[in-house]
Amino acid sequence: MSLIPAALATATGLGVAGAAAGLVLPQRGRGAVVGVLTAGVGVAGGASGVAALGGSRWSAEIPGLLPLAGTHFAVDALSGLFMAVAGAVVAAVAVYGVGYAAGHGAHGFGSRGAQGLLPLFALTLVLVPAAASVSTFLLLWELMALTSLLLVMAEHGARASVREAAVWYAVMTHLGLVLLLAGLSVFASQAGGETFAALRTGTAGTSPTVRGLVFVLTATAFTSKAGLVPLHAWLPRAHPEAPSAVSALMSAAMVNLGVYGLVRVGFDLLGGGPAWWWLLVMAMGGLSAVYGILQAAMASDLKRLLAYSTSENMGLVVLGVGAAGLFAHAGDKALAGLALAAALLHVVNHSAFKSLLFGAAGSVLRATGERNLDLLGGLRARMPITAGLFALGALGAVALPPGNGFISEWLLLQSMIHGLAVPGVTTAIVLPLAVAVIALSAGLAAVVFVKALGVGFFARPRTEQAAAAQESPLLMLAGMGLLAALCTALALVPGLLGDGLDRAVAAVGFAGTHPVSGGGLRVRLDEVSASLSPLWMVAALTVALGAVTATTTWASRRQQRRTNARLWDCGGGAPTPRMAYTATSFAEPLQRVFDDVLAPEQDVDVTPVRESAYLVERVAFRNRVPDRIEYRLYRPVLDFLAAAGQSARRLAGGSVHTYLGYGFFGLVALLVVLVVGW
Repeated sequence: MSLIPAALATATGLGVAGAAAGLVLPQRGRGAVVGVLTAGVGVAGGASGVAALGGSRWSAEIPGLLPLAGTHFAVDALSGLFMAVAGAVVAAVAVYGVGYAAGHGAHGFGSRGAQGLLPLFALTLVLVPAAASVSTFLLLWELMALTSLLLVMAEHGARASVREAAVWYAVMTHLGLVLLLAGLSVFASQAGGETFAALRTGTAGTSPTVRGLVFVLTATAFTSKAGLVPLHAWLPRAHPEAPSAVSALMSAAMVNLGVYGLVRVGFDLLGGGPAWWWLLVMAMGGLSAVYGILQAAMASDLKRLLAYSTSENMGLVVLGVGAAGLFAHAGDKALAGLALAAALLHVVNHSAFKSLLFGAAGSVLRATGERNLDLLGGLRARMPITAGLFALGALGAVALPPGNGFISEWLLLQSMIHGLAVPGVTTAIVLPLAVAVIALSAGLAAVVFVKALGVGFFARPRTEQAAAAQESPLLMLAGMGLLAALCTALALVPGLLGDGLDRAVAAVGFAGTHPVSGGGLRVRLDEVSASLSPLWMVAALTVALGAVTATTTWASRRQQRRTNARLWDCGGGAPTPRMAYTATSFAEPLQRVFDDVLAPEQDVDVTPVRESAYLVERVAFRNRVPDRIEYRLYRPVLDFLAAAGQSARRLAGGSVHTYLGYGFFGLVALLVVLVVGW
């Protein structure tokens, strides 16, 4: 028995055992047992993914598990990449979750229901990429959606906003399921079979119109799961309200499966397609990247900020996927392989730094009970380890060296820039815009995380809770430490993933392109004659930073003057935390620049002193930056449905005669339709 089936069988057994333990064990010790078993799911699933990235392949059919259709599994290098990423994130977050659950007692994340669901959710994250038939894929996809939905609701008793977020998530994810079911059903009916092997074989005989319909339906469903604009409305609601361990799994592992589905169906099963497919994908990716990071820049809720950052990063990934499709359509498989490899590498990097950031946000929330940056501050001194780990994750998110996000965005830029040599008006127009989107999103990301770090960790504490914060438990720090080690390894030696990325790209039709090579210490792009050594870059930056720090320290000591005189404060007194920048005020200049896009809502309420028109008793200022897409797109639909529901209530008047009339006229209409059809 090879490693892949043995590891998947082990992961399944551990997942079921973890679910049972979460449901039946007493509160004491329940979190530890569930955490160990969930971590085992991650390790076993990740091991199977690593084996697939190393070149192993496996497929199997279990006939009796599902009626009629049976259950089909297959693992190749593309599946292995997403399984390895999910397994690594699950293992680290499971360790983190043991300490996180201890602070919730028998409620919220520490409850029997949440602890029983966590291993099952982790198991679906590993198994979805291994599905090899429509029925198996949809079953695991829906199980993943249901378990994540119930985990989002874990703290519904504490906040009404949790229930609202769960409703949004439930509606959006099941609309996506309907589209996915429709698209794959049409595909299977035309291909003459529902296994992925049958779909690959049957796509050649499918008409271009049907193939386009299948792609639009499935791509819409997959980009909804990935949190892309305009189908992102669930993401900034569900991720902040879920327990932080669940937020980390959703943002760093679950959204990746939307990208996996897009690549699997678009390139592998449908075999690629016309340029308009990929232009549509690139448009959604570019819009998500810019809009997501703009909303993150305006957010003062730390977890909401990270959720919008997920939308931005998934937009960059999908931008790379769309560019790969565009290059493949133009006949340049080498550039297509490079763009797809860059997108897949960014999936890996984003999973590492985003799970670390959500873990640090959960640590802050546990210590202060607050996630509003305007009410935090001073955490660098009170929680130095969490602050350092958040800074490491933020460095990856801003795509600057030595952060791990730098190398994947550099690869993405290389593919776009060299893609300008591809002939055609479309590439000449689209690719410069794509380069501008990547550059703009990187610059805005720097603003976002400077704000989060500066206001939340380095500013003075603004509340008693922030001033009294204490460092998180050891297991929470250990889980974040594992993720930090992963971020560091990806930043210093990303070339270790080169062979695995080559195999993943080859699995969907770009065999022989070898987009990334050069070994562990260097990334070399043979097709475009470019290379980079992140380790040497980090060494040079470290030496330069050390030299600047030493010089500055020496100069300041020479010029230091001892004085006991108090600095002149213009009569205003010593600075207070209220005088420092808040997250809202920090983002205000950027809000002015993008005022037409963001359309902020501001209101000033002046209350004069009684019986005086000149003296002011109180001034209230409110500034709100709503999600304009949600406001313009979703609100009218919701208002229409609400009005239709209210109108429909008039039909139920309580009269038996009326109901009999409905039945009579309905029967007559049915008979007329049948007669006309006959």
